[in-house]
Amino acid sequence: MKEKKPLVHHITNYVTVNDCANITLAIGASPVMADDIGEVAEMVSFASALVLNIGTLNSRNIESMMAVGKKAREKGIAIVFDPVGVGATALRTATAKKIIQEVGPSVIRGNMSEIKIIAGLDAGIKGVDSVADEAGGETVARQLSQKLGCVIAITGKQDIIAAGERVCRIDNGHAILSQVTGTGCMATSLIACYCGATGDCFTGAAAGVMTMGMAGEIAQQSLQAGEGVGTFRMRLFDAVWAMTPELITKGGRISNA
Repeated sequence: MKEKKPLVHHITNYVTVNDCANITLAIGASPVMADDIGEVAEMVSFASALVLNIGTLNSRNIESMMAVGKKAREKGIAIVFDPVGVGATALRTATAKKIIQEVGPSVIRGNMSEIKIIAGLDAGIKGVDSVADEAGGETVARQLSQKLGCVIAITGKQDIIAAGERVCRIDNGHAILSQVTGTGCMATSLIACYCGATGDCFTGAAAGVMTMGMAGEIAQQSLQAGEGVGTFRMRLFDAVWAMTPELITKGGRISNA
């Protein structure tokens, strides 16, 4: 990552755009956050990976997502799609379906509710938060991956990564991650960074999710009495910045499913 410094083009939501840019820099990649229809196709041509995030949708960025996604697909650039809050409104659901059908993401990362909704299953969602039962996640991920021909990454209490019949579980992370806005979006950015550096979307998805989980553990363990989510957020970035292959090898908890 730090040798290649892949350029990662984002069209993401304005709630977390700064955090996504900073987490991309922290891991050693280079972010660009261009979203105007007049330049997105040209800009993505220089990128190693593309993030599409529907957290704050409007007609302008939907048009840009479709244009940049099709250009990235044409050039063989990894596309990581984050279907934030799909199922909460008709617009989100229709946009997610359009991106999946017409762009064809390389990786889809979402919580259990989002992935189940994309798979056509009944699932609970509260705004952009998952309230779905996590049982059967491996089967859902495997079958959806086979159907769509892409990597599926489900993040939650235990993370699941699937590429066809190849499935793994990741047990890193801490509950405090869910109390900070944008950790899911940042995990998507990390996945794109690794995909851009390695060219392997299954490895990239697993590495991105594991890095966020490990960074959450390291940041939480450093908290002192009286320190809370503000300090945790700052130390989360520090932990990603200080991440090394040795730390991942030692602390990553991953198993084949």
